[in-house]
Amino acid sequence: MTASVSHLPAPRPRLGAPARDPAFVKRVFWLSLALVLLWPLGVATEFRLWVLWEPDNRKVTAQFLSTFWPLIYNAEFMDMVVRETWRTVAMATAGVTLALVLAIPLSLLATRVLSLSALSGRMDRWPAVLRWLVRATLIVLRSIPELIWALVFVRVVGLGPTAGVLAIALTYGGMLGKVYAEILESGESHATQNLMRNGSGRLQAFVYALLPSHAAELASYTVYRWECAIRSSVVLGFVGAGGLGQQLDNSMKMFNGGEVATMLLVFIALVAVADRVSTWLRKALA
Repeated sequence: MTASVSHLPAPRPRLGAPARDPAFVKRVFWLSLALVLLWPLGVATEFRLWVLWEPDNRKVTAQFLSTFWPLIYNAEFMDMVVRETWRTVAMATAGVTLALVLAIPLSLLATRVLSLSALSGRMDRWPAVLRWLVRATLIVLRSIPELIWALVFVRVVGLGPTAGVLAIALTYGGMLGKVYAEILESGESHATQNLMRNGSGRLQAFVYALLPSHAAELASYTVYRWECAIRSSVVLGFVGAGGLGQQLDNSMKMFNGGEVATMLLVFIALVAVADRVSTWLRKALA
């Protein structure tokens, strides 16, 4: 009796690694295209990084940095720095809080998922017009930098943190409202629509269906914007909006490098603390 021999497919020969990157041509093409597009932008902005190494510029830079030492840290000056640092944090926090008051209702009005008329597939005319007007308002608010708003409010309410708070509130209100609306529209909407089809109001559908599925993302972005507001509040001080930035501007105008260096170190520490707080809050809310 002859044993049957099973016919197995012959093993394929092992292929060696390709001699060159298969995507090499594509990568070279996109890199070349990027350089072609960036070159006129560099020419238009007169971007010349090499001027920093010219002898005259290096001399001016060295003279400016040499004034940073020794640091100024006497009791009276440090008391002022601590007070203005706290004012800077308060300005950023108050500005973001007012921004939330502005952004939350606008984002709900701009969210198509929460429109009752859109349940049939096409939004009615007047709700669509209202949604367009709200989105246009958000565009206007966030398109004007907080520095411009601060210059306006400094002339209206005078020098001080009030101008900075209002500037942050308007610009960040536009940013938060726009991103909130996009986050709410990006996820699953079946539960929200089912609630509204069964007689639930838009606010109830938002609280019980839409918000729970997006709460972590909304909170994370809000905390990130609070961290950005702390940095912005220092810049706003240069136009008279108070806080640490205004004191920094005064010291620079008086060519007091020691005070400038001390406040810069305090500001770096402040941003580092804000970053740690932001990280902790994101983890706690995740």
